[in-house]
Amino acid sequence: MTRVAAIDCGTNSIRLLVADADPATGELVDLDRRMTIVRLGQGVDRTGRLAPEALERTFAACREYAAIIKEHGAERLRFVATSASRDAENRDDFVRGVMDILGVEPEVITGDQEAEFSFTGATRELAEHDHLPKPYLVVDIGGGSTEFVVGEDHVRAARSVDVGCVRMTERHLVRDGVVSDPPTEEQIAAMRADIEAALDLAEETVPLREAHTLVGLAGSVTTVSAIAQNLPEYDSARIHHSRVSHDRVREITDWLLHSTHAERAAVPSMHPGRVDVIAAGALVLLSIMERIGADEVVVSEHDILDGIAWSIA
Repeated sequence: MTRVAAIDCGTNSIRLLVADADPATGELVDLDRRMTIVRLGQGVDRTGRLAPEALERTFAACREYAAIIKEHGAERLRFVATSASRDAENRDDFVRGVMDILGVEPEVITGDQEAEFSFTGATRELAEHDHLPKPYLVVDIGGGSTEFVVGEDHVRAARSVDVGCVRMTERHLVRDGVVSDPPTEEQIAAMRADIEAALDLAEETVPLREAHTLVGLAGSVTTVSAIAQNLPEYDSARIHHSRVSHDRVREITDWLLHSTHAERAAVPSMHPGRVDVIAAGALVLLSIMERIGADEVVVSEHDILDGIAWSIA
């Protein structure tokens, strides 16, 4: 067994996994898995730069994670940064800050690399489920981008497109610096058109409709599952490998798009940092399901973090 630490820093959240990995058996045993909403991508779509307060929130989380990694005595650490830090003019400030705190350089990976890690993390254990037919379409709906990967045992085709729950919210649902409460029909229609255009782009390189099993990753999808199950609190064990039907996703998305901030915040399984962006994330999921004709989505709590861990095990 090798003790590894993986950090995934996205547009909306930063996540840590410390685990014991056994490549011989394919077993990955969690020691610590946690997530912090830092909104690193705050305003990047508009300004092209990482905001000072967003950087400080991210560095505070890195300091917390450094203490946890030291406590568990992880032998190897890999820090992967995704969409927001790919796009920002001042990403050198981000790189220097992370190196000072954690002693490793954040790897600002491409969308294709991101997709590869997501596919490995999400599907490594699905092979045990014979009733889930291949090929898989793994969809990782992030804050700034969404990754699409089709494959059987390995990636066959992948594409990253610039639609995510934070980017769509900031681009379409914000007026005068405030998220519409609730959005107008015009705002929803504009967001839907943007998502459909991104799906057209994804389909240029990824045969989305050839997939037989849709696997959904990341906070927007797991939160939709928690709402579908009426969970009294966020319960990772009940969410992992749960299935949500297309009809239920449509019902939940419709409610989220027409609810107020207070109504969404009152959902017991809702992370406070997702209240304003969950409607956009759910609409991305629904649009994908409609595009490929999926009857259900298989929800996975194992994703890019697990893929990163396996890459260094």
